[in-house]
Amino acid sequence: MMKCVSLKEFGGKAAESITNTDFFDNSFAFSKALQDLQDSGGGMLSVSKGVWHTGPIELFSNITLNLEEDSVISFIPEPERYGPVFTRWEGADCYAMHPCVFINNQTNVKISGSGIIDGNGEPWWAMRRAKSRQKEPQSKIELQFAKLNPEYKTQPSGGGGRYIQFLRPPLVQFYKCSNCTLEGVTIQNSPFWTVHPLYSESIIISNISVKNPASAPNTDGIDVDSCTNVTVSGCKISVGDDGIAIKSGADDSGIKAAKPCEHITVSGCTVSSGHGGIVIGSETAAGIHDITAKDCLFDGTDRGIRIKTRRRRGGAISGLHFINLTMKNNLCPLAVNMYYVCGANPEDPYLFSLDKQPFELSTPSIKDVEFIGIKAAGCKASAGFMAGLPESPISNVKIQGCLFETNEGSSESPQKSEMFAGIPPVSEKSFRLINVEHLSITDSVVRGPAEDFIYQ
Repeated sequence: MMKCVSLKEFGGKAAESITNTDFFDNSFAFSKALQDLQDSGGGMLSVSKGVWHTGPIELFSNITLNLEEDSVISFIPEPERYGPVFTRWEGADCYAMHPCVFINNQTNVKISGSGIIDGNGEPWWAMRRAKSRQKEPQSKIELQFAKLNPEYKTQPSGGGGRYIQFLRPPLVQFYKCSNCTLEGVTIQNSPFWTVHPLYSESIIISNISVKNPASAPNTDGIDVDSCTNVTVSGCKISVGDDGIAIKSGADDSGIKAAKPCEHITVSGCTVSSGHGGIVIGSETAAGIHDITAKDCLFDGTDRGIRIKTRRRRGGAISGLHFINLTMKNNLCPLAVNMYYVCGANPEDPYLFSLDKQPFELSTPSIKDVEFIGIKAAGCKASAGFMAGLPESPISNVKIQGCLFETNEGSSESPQKSEMFAGIPPVSEKSFRLINVEHLSITDSVVRGPAEDFIYQ
């Protein structure tokens, strides 16, 4: 019979309200309860009704963390509590802040229930915004990370602020884990990325809700990063960055790690706010293969299907299947972008040249992609956008049984279809194709613009 313990058994005390500033710190209670279960070979920590304030916690093999109805685990937003751990942060292996919930090299861990995991992100986001003009590490914790990460100036960034080394914690991270499950719970107000399986295999994420304000910086919903055999199903996501993202490391760091992301299935999910619904990249260095996204709704996201990379990001991307996806009121429903600009100098003459460059180890490639039964309405910037590199065209693309309807009354420019640099502007909201070869379009319609598919 599974051993089951509660926080109260270890001196824990719940607050009645998450806004109560005079709260009890349950860090010790969590630590003792989880250590007791680890010493017993596993079991369940049941979190009862109330708000349980704590610092970061760590789960171990064969442990279930179950959040009962009306329970909240509320993480105290004090950076000094989240000391350095070796992990991956925006695609580079490095030291960063301890995740709020950390599952490190464990197996058979489950997080379940109907309660809430709350990262108290607002103070973190405010700190990040206050540092927007900062050019280098300044605070004690930033200087500590700069010392631990001596190569940080040359490591890639996706825009989160690596150059100042304020490496905010993800809310839930599975690091080098196997056979783990995350189901049922609501996860909200993340300081940084929200759910981050990394270097893991056989992970199930089902029927969770992820909620971050649209204005919250770098708060991706679910980032599946250099993992194998992951299923994401029935999830509802509203965030301040990409909804569900598939990644495999960035630039030299990701190439060196050489751990691709493959055999990933996303189904029955709804993304209602974010930069992209289902996203590949931009951290693509070790390769991304055999990805299926089907039967999802992307309603009001900036992009629906989003594939993004650039020169020096590296990685072969292949075997992508997008099936029966519905999109409403996006800027652009389908964007494949090899000129992704975030985290890079838009004036870089190599990264964003329209001229053919030498094909190198760090040159990304995209091939064998199919879009079947895509239905997109109210597209505000364009019907679609695909831009390959002249030395690495997007290859073997099938568009079958798809409908793209633009909102010709929208004032949004086609330039907002994706975050790119180097590509000249156009005025039509058409489906734009640049450096795409072996393209098959059947039973597919673009409605709204004067031209449908524009080849450049």
